[in-house]
Amino acid sequence: MTTFADLGLSQKVLSAVTDAGYTIPTPIQAGAIPPALQRRDILGIAQTGTGKTASFVLPMLTLLEKGRARARMPRTLILEPTRELAAQVAENFEKYGKNHKLNVALLIGGVSFDEQDRKLERGADVLICTPGRLLDHCERGKLLMTGVEVFVIDEADRMLDMGFIPDIERIAKMIPFTRQTLFFSATMPPEIQKLADQFLQNPERIEVAPPSSTAKTVTQRLVACHNKDYEKRSTLRDLIRAQDDLKNAIIFCNRKKDVADLFRSLERHGFSVGALHGDMDQRSRTTMLAGFKANAITLLVASDVAARGLDIPDVSHVFNFDVPIHAEDYVHRIGRTGRAGRSGAAFTLVTRSDTKFLDAIEKLIDQKIEWLDGDLSALPAPAESHDESRGKRGRDKDRERRGGHKSDTRSEYVKPVEEQQVVEAVKVEVVKAEPVAAERRTDKRRDQNPRNNRNNPSPANDDNRDRRRNRHHDHDDGPTPVGFGDDIPAFMLIVAAAKA
Repeated sequence: MTTFADLGLSQKVLSAVTDAGYTIPTPIQAGAIPPALQRRDILGIAQTGTGKTASFVLPMLTLLEKGRARARMPRTLILEPTRELAAQVAENFEKYGKNHKLNVALLIGGVSFDEQDRKLERGADVLICTPGRLLDHCERGKLLMTGVEVFVIDEADRMLDMGFIPDIERIAKMIPFTRQTLFFSATMPPEIQKLADQFLQNPERIEVAPPSSTAKTVTQRLVACHNKDYEKRSTLRDLIRAQDDLKNAIIFCNRKKDVADLFRSLERHGFSVGALHGDMDQRSRTTMLAGFKANAITLLVASDVAARGLDIPDVSHVFNFDVPIHAEDYVHRIGRTGRAGRSGAAFTLVTRSDTKFLDAIEKLIDQKIEWLDGDLSALPAPAESHDESRGKRGRDKDRERRGGHKSDTRSEYVKPVEEQQVVEAVKVEVVKAEPVAAERRTDKRRDQNPRNNRNNPSPANDDNRDRRRNRHHDHDDGPTPVGFGDDIPAFMLIVAAAKA
């Protein structure tokens, strides 16, 4: 069996790896480290959670033991799509490079330029950054890229999704052609293959798992639910409470607004929950992620900013509150659990409008995902909320006052035959009602409605208000009632006269 000692790493690196508790490399590490030490270009394809980060960190540490960095001229460059991934790679260099005296500079947004400039002036052996912040420093004249020896593009498919490819092409033109390039991705769509062909020279291809496959240690289930947000939130809460083995979980939403709404909902219902999305400032994002890693919070509601490459090794569950629009994102999301050989569970809430996205996911991973408690065809009729039924009763009364009746064959109200004939035969002219009469009718209804009577603060009214408030809370921000209910606006009571 291959060990790290067989891969050609230096003694300083081997000592740090042993101290970290690792002895056996993962397949991607065993395949990528030896050719990387030979300064060959690498094309690494492996599912998330298989140790791709160490596949380039460990050989880079060995190669950097010779030589020193000069001011504003980094020796190596690592590009990451998100701030969290960049910070995580920096942590790996601290852990495995503890026996080295290397300067590691982290250039990400949300941090002062002055502090980053001071690090660059000291000389950076390792430069870890997001594309936008790197270009900002280059445009300010604070960086010279002509000394880069090793160029790493990590999570390349995520770079494509986030629109960073033009920036990467600009950066690549600043780096010497003789560089060594290490290219890693969890999925390999045609666009990424084209990009790899552009940047790599006779690369060593290491593919340890089928592209876009999911880990066998993750149990995947689909959960049928209705489209309405408050019903989806209720389904999610029941699902979370039903998991006896839940230690912690990441809940993914497609939109940042949904992250904030779901976070507030779960917090109101007493869950230990945090939120993570791209609109948060860097300090809040770092603090929230650190709290989740330290088990200070149990649930983390996140956008896809947390889906790619984040190494939180002991996440027991993943919940997809929304089915991801891009099928590749499903692979990355559920890859947050079941890492390093541990078992995990992933549940995806599916509505009838999500079927095309679900079909794309099953086609990508080449497997059918099992349903939990029946598929969409077994979904019961949506429960009608109190506010909706109240609005429907009000609309029924409105139509009855205007002479309508309910059809026997469908649930719509139709006009009487006589009225239809009159409408077709004559031209209808609206006669304006007297303003005084309309105002008198409005005042009369206002006086009869105890809710609008401020001079009647009876206990019964207070109880009614409390019950309405409790009903609204139970429905968890349900939809606004449709229709006017029992209150008919004055303009709808205007009499229409027919003229022959």
